[in-house]
Amino acid sequence: MRKMKEALFYKKKNTKVQCFLCPRNCVITNNATGFCRVRKNIEGKLYSLSYGRVISAAIDPIEKKPFYHFAPASIAFSIAGAGCNLSCDFCCNFEISQEWSYLGEQITAEEIVSKAKRLAHGISYTYTEPSIWIEFILDIAKLAKKEKLYNTMVTNGYTSVEAVKELSKYMDAVVIDLKNSGNKEAYLKLSHAPYSEKIFDAILEYAKNKVWVEITNLIVTQYGECEKDVRNFCKWTYENLGEFTPVHFLRYFPSYKLNLPPTPIKFLEKCITIAKEEGLKYVYLGNVLGSYENTYCHECGKLLIERKGFYVTKINLKNSLCPYCGAKIPIEFL
Repeated sequence: MRKMKEALFYKKKNTKVQCFLCPRNCVITNNATGFCRVRKNIEGKLYSLSYGRVISAAIDPIEKKPFYHFAPASIAFSIAGAGCNLSCDFCCNFEISQEWSYLGEQITAEEIVSKAKRLAHGISYTYTEPSIWIEFILDIAKLAKKEKLYNTMVTNGYTSVEAVKELSKYMDAVVIDLKNSGNKEAYLKLSHAPYSEKIFDAILEYAKNKVWVEITNLIVTQYGECEKDVRNFCKWTYENLGEFTPVHFLRYFPSYKLNLPPTPIKFLEKCITIAKEEGLKYVYLGNVLGSYENTYCHECGKLLIERKGFYVTKINLKNSLCPYCGAKIPIEFL
């Protein structure tokens, strides 16, 4: 019989418990779960139901996450646990984040790290929201570090600062998967989440703890004041994370419960213009094929990394220096 794992980041309140893993701060009665449905109160203790279970696994290029400036052209062993602490109407992985009927296959942290060593350069916790799987991630990540594998996360950032501090001890890089530039209305209506401003606190905490940060920003143009929101987001990123922070504007496509038209490419191109006006040097478009996938030197403008889809087709860099003008390029190679 599988041993249950007591959860982190909670306090007992008589027969109830309160979870502090994310900004929802769920108060959970006996034999009930929180919003994410994978953290359960059993007789006054909170347990992780998804500990030791993987609902999805694959071998991916790191660019699929997308990481464009961390370990380019490397291979990530991608794994996911069931569930999410958001409920996005446009979720493209809703079968395992929203409507899953089982928790996944049982596996140990040792087995995961062993597979990663054979198949990849590191591990990526992705597809669903990894932070709600934190107990298992920490056990895996500690072993991965010892084996010189990298640890990366693709996360919605809807995580308490305390949990981010713990994750930051073992994460090498994170992609923060932002929606509509953090607009509160969009988060409430599309992701059913209050307190979207807390995501920016989490981003700052990752950066403070020297975790490599890239940000994706999915745009659904029917919600919020998109152009104004994009400009505010770019200003915040420049002022708080710096001009070299990689930003990826993502094209929305209809999925799950949302059937609005896809994000116009012209608006996404406008996002790039706004980002550059606000001082950001490395800006990309996701879910759009073309030159917006490539990395160019911020000083001389020459092509340094060419990509097609999720794959790198050319790297023209040595020791992270531009071979044309000698500029230092903010890219972390293995």
